[in-house]
Amino acid sequence: MEKFQKLKEIVSNIETDASKFYDDSNAAAGTRLRKAMQEIKALSQEIRTEVTEMKNAKQ
Repeated sequence: MEKFQKLKEIVSNIETDASKFYDDSNAAAGTRLRKAMQEIKALSQEIRTEVTEMKNAKQ
């Protein structure tokens, strides 16, 4: 559950950068947004793997 909480935290933290990039065309905010999205991708994969392992262990 800790990884899921971290994922939620990252998403909430990048909301400002997303707004700056899409609304104001701020390139630096776009770079920060892309970096955060990469972190989300990696963390999501870790969560998927963990869920699969836990699911298979219960069978």
